[in-house]
Amino acid sequence: MPIVMDADRVGRTLTRIAHEIVERNGGTQDLVLVGVRSRGVPLARRLAGMIEQHEGVSLPVGSLDITFYRDDLTPLAHAPIVKRTDAMPEIGDRTVVLVDDVLFTGRTVRAALDALTDHGRPTAVRLAVVIDRGHRELTIRPDHVGKNLPTAHDDLVHVRLTETDGTDEVVLEQAGAGTSSVNQAEADRSA
Repeated sequence: MPIVMDADRVGRTLTRIAHEIVERNGGTQDLVLVGVRSRGVPLARRLAGMIEQHEGVSLPVGSLDITFYRDDLTPLAHAPIVKRTDAMPEIGDRTVVLVDDVLFTGRTVRAALDALTDHGRPTAVRLAVVIDRGHRELTIRPDHVGKNLPTAHDDLVHVRLTETDGTDEVVLEQAGAGTSSVNQAEADRSA
């Protein structure tokens, strides 16, 4: 499987995204980072740490379990695994940056937007992703992108993080490996 991004490149990409978030917001005031479980959460925490290091401000970070908001679970996932939900910071009248690892069809982001409304009404919601692989089914576009990666629809993109996988890298698994991308996405969400 080809490595698309190694640990150094992942680190540089996250640093760039952290700077973009602050610049786009005009500073750190009223800014909240919310990670989509599972890999979006450590990514949001890392981005918050980088912003704190450069700006001297500790941003609130929340985690969002979107399991019950998804509309694309297959019959194989009839008993979804629900993750623990951390306390969500106040998001009302704030700018929320929704953080996830891979943007594919847009259905995860749609579910996350639905889940956010249960926690308040933000002033704005922006999307930050490490990989945008295309193949959108919904009209969703990221505001901050680490890398645009053209893929075949059945290819798999694995974002591995030290916190969850013991290493930082992005790997492209080309179609024909025996796992459908929908089933793999569900497996990645439950990891």
